Amino acid sequence: MNPPRRNALTPEALQMMDIIARSGSFAAAARELGRVPSALTYSVRQLEDALDVLLFDRRSRQAQLTAAGQELLDEGRRLLAEMDAVANRVRRVSTGWESELTVAVDDVISRLTIFELVEGFYALRGADDRGPGTRLRLRSEVMAGLWEALVHGQADLVIGAMMTSPPQSGIELRPLGAVEFVFAMAPHHPLARADEPLSDAQIMAHRAVAVADSAQKLAPITVNLLPGQDVFTVSSMAAKIEALMRCLGVGFVPEPQVREQLRLGRLVARPVQRARLPSQFGYAWRTAATSQPRKAPQGLALQWWLDQLESPATRRALLERYVGLPVPVE
Repeated sequence: MNPPRRNALTPEALQMMDIIARSGSFAAAARELGRVPSALTYSVRQLEDALDVLLFDRRSRQAQLTAAGQELLDEGRRLLAEMDAVANRVRRVSTGWESELTVAVDDVISRLTIFELVEGFYALRGADDRGPGTRLRLRSEVMAGLWEALVHGQADLVIGAMMTSPPQSGIELRPLGAVEFVFAMAPHHPLARADEPLSDAQIMAHRAVAVADSAQKLAPITVNLLPGQDVFTVSSMAAKIEALMRCLGVGFVPEPQVREQLRLGRLVARPVQRARLPSQFGYAWRTAATSQPRKAPQGLALQWWLDQLESPATRRALLERYVGLPVPVE
């Protein structure tokens, strides 16, 4: 589109098209706009000349749109709505709300609880009875992929980070809590009937199912795999649990995530000789002191999420709750 055509598509011109179509006649539209009908007709013809199209059928007594006119009306209404949305977001950013917030979540975290928190975030209302206007993005990461998303500026907040090493400078890390992992398998797997506790030699003879670390640049983390053991790698904890139920291998899984499968007998858990403590998880975010890329200093959207994570009930639900009552949102 050349500059004259683009310059013709002003918000005023698009609003004029909307009012004419809504009122049904040039005379009624002119009254609403506070103009004389001849001036409104002249403006329409100027717009038609600039676009080199006919927008209204002159054979009709009413303001009958042509196909081109209908297309301009539909797209114009969309553009006007987007302009209003941009203006609202800019105004909210000026009051401290980020234009966008990305939350990266590990597979160990309860998606049910995460989405209830999202519902609580979108239910926020300001003085103008509108939400914060922050575009929320959720992304799923596994192990080191969570740290990578935070360090490289692809996430503003990560939930479910493994607390195995101190965070880098400029990153704040807080504990969520501990999760017990159980060694699980299908009830008809050979290890389900083996002598307990299971030794590494017994486990080594069978295929393990593992969730792939999502890190692309940082060194991936490998846990609970024996050197030389056959491994079937999947992309998520849900896929790992499905593979275990189909007797495709064995592996450690978060007990809360398989509690129902264990109760129904779709999976069985067996003790192992290798000592294993519950895994510690946390949540982390970049602080203003970090030199890593950041769109803006800490804003109200991130602060809202951090406030929710201060609640012991919310932290517990994020790690343990896969069925049950809604998590309280404060």
